[in-house]
Amino acid sequence: MRFVRIGKKNHPAYRLCAIESRKARDGQYIENIGFYDPYIADNQKKIRFDRERAEHWLRMGAQPSQTVLDFFKREKISGLIHPKKRKRRKKPAAAKPAGAAGGAAPTKPTKPTKKPKPPKKPREDHSSEASRAGGGA
Repeated sequence: MRFVRIGKKNHPAYRLCAIESRKARDGQYIENIGFYDPYIADNQKKIRFDRERAEHWLRMGAQPSQTVLDFFKREKISGLIHPKKRKRRKKPAAAKPAGAAGGAAPTKPTKPTKKPKPPKKPREDHSSEASRAGGGA
């Protein structure tokens, strides 16, 4: 499910359509579900769509685009498939050194140090007095 652009040049409006993912942006769609006009001042009238048909297509397995998904979340459409949250990996516990005392705080592992940069060479001044006086070959 995604928006199909309609309207005039520099004044777009969009149809909310059930459409195959392989079709072009403004290509042939299966069903027109609603309408969105971003230039309408009233937020309640900006988007109009058939809630029942949207829920039907979601139950059938239609994947809404990110923009359509945001509108559906705002309107609290049932049947949305919530993306799974990624589980964060826990960092493995650092091994305690063998000679450490039981009550001592564990030491942090040290980061490898970067190689120091070599000092910058002083620039040679090519406009010396010898070259000015014509002392060249």
